Amino acid sequence: MKKSIITVVGKDTVGIIAKVCTYLAENNINILDISQTIVQGYFNMMMIVDATSSAKQSGKIADELAELGEEIGVQIKLQQEDIFNSMHRI
Repeated sequence: MKKSIITVVGKDTVGIIAKVCTYLAENNINILDISQTIVQGYFNMMMIVDATSSAKQSGKIADELAELGEEIGVQIKLQQEDIFNSMHRI
């Protein structure tokens, strides 16, 4: 299983979750876990996804998610699970 971490941060607007989830579904990326909060008008979402069934490489997915984020006014980042864990180890 090729797990990745997706983070979405920005000003809250209608449709953020729908647009991100639509992209994932269209690219055969399964959501394993999801957490989202809104604090004083700012949206924050973290997802653990499995991209094993996607035809696209993670770099391409990351680029397309970043572009989607620009279109909807949020910042979207994708990192491989092992890289994410290494960067956030205490």
